[in-house]
Amino acid sequence: MRYAQGGGLTAERRRMREQIRFEAGERFARGERNALVAKDLRVSERSVERWRRAWREGGTTALASAGPPKLPKLTDDRFAELEKELARGPAVHGWEDQRWPLARIRALIFWKFNLDVSPAAVWRLLHRHGWSWQSPARRALERDEHAVELWKKDVWPQAE
Repeated sequence: MRYAQGGGLTAERRRMREQIRFEAGERFARGERNALVAKDLRVSERSVERWRRAWREGGTTALASAGPPKLPKLTDDRFAELEKELARGPAVHGWEDQRWPLARIRALIFWKFNLDVSPAAVWRLLHRHGWSWQSPARRALERDEHAVELWKKDVWPQAE
């Protein structure tokens, strides 16, 4: 099942699901059947079977949430360090131009933190921290801004 935020339940939804499992545990203790528990809690019988097995082996504590399935590889403190390095610019790190493609950021993460991540993971990391994709404006080297402004002011209104 895929979730709206692209990877799992929110903390609030995890707590809600945990409460449902705890309620199922109370019903297991009273000896209720799986089908009745599943119907009342509006979950599948397979889930109830899985929960009952966990409850039998570890009690109510086995029904507790295990937390988010995957924590970010870079903590917020480490990401702040990465942002400082990105602000220094690519030239400081040995690249000739002033672009930060994902492959370069990935290499920087590897050099700085000895952490190998995929380009997709780099994108998700940047996106999670409010970064967005930027495209440089393509302008002719011979562009004369003064002439362009004059054309916009004088010629363009007559063309309409």
